[in-house]
Amino acid sequence: MDDILLSISQLSVAVEDKEILHGVDMVIRKGETHALFGPNGSGKSTLLMAIMGFPRYQVIKGNIAFKGKDITNLPLDERARLGIGMSFQRPPVVRGVKTLDIVAACLKGQGNQESIDKLAEEANMADFLGREINYGFSGGEIKRSELMQLLAQKPELSLLDEPESGVDLINIALIGELINELLEKNHLIRDRKHAGLIITHTGHILDYVNARTGYVMIEGRIIGEGDPHEILATIKEKGYKKCIECAK
Repeated sequence: MDDILLSISQLSVAVEDKEILHGVDMVIRKGETHALFGPNGSGKSTLLMAIMGFPRYQVIKGNIAFKGKDITNLPLDERARLGIGMSFQRPPVVRGVKTLDIVAACLKGQGNQESIDKLAEEANMADFLGREINYGFSGGEIKRSELMQLLAQKPELSLLDEPESGVDLINIALIGELINELLEKNHLIRDRKHAGLIITHTGHILDYVNARTGYVMIEGRIIGEGDPHEILATIKEKGYKKCIECAK
């Protein structure tokens, strides 16, 4: 179908010869936001890294398609050019490169200083443009910087790895606003072109960003799918053990 943005079929992924993901299936259509839950070490970040195309994450079975094109073996830079972007849970510090420079690069020559200043103002990052990327940044500042870069890139599919991690109550609402702008939540669903897959361990981000579908991943397998708020309520009340019981 033309509205399918990401299609993952029977995806198994290994890291350093150890299989982490086992037969994962997922479909995300244009305009949709999906949430992925799971305990630490369940393979959630591995899935995002594999979709993005990091070479350490080797696909040993299955395939990944984006906008109808098989991207299973495409390098990371080609996937980014096709329209996939990612916000990391713990992005690295990059010494010697200013935040201004990375935002300008994400704009791909389509913006000027005025465009950069506008994005920085929205993300409350105007005072950070002259600083090295993530150097000395707080958790909230790092997340705002990551989202500012994604807003400059304008990917059709945004992969967001725990966007609320390390973010205080003052910053979480702004993080939510930036994600909603990135995913075109101010548009009617039928008019949205962009989609998102959000990893969330606590579920706090779902108080600010509405998701359509939720998944539970345990030991590299998706064991459940449904309403994300119902899934989160079950996890909070009874833990992941109940999700495993329901799956059985």
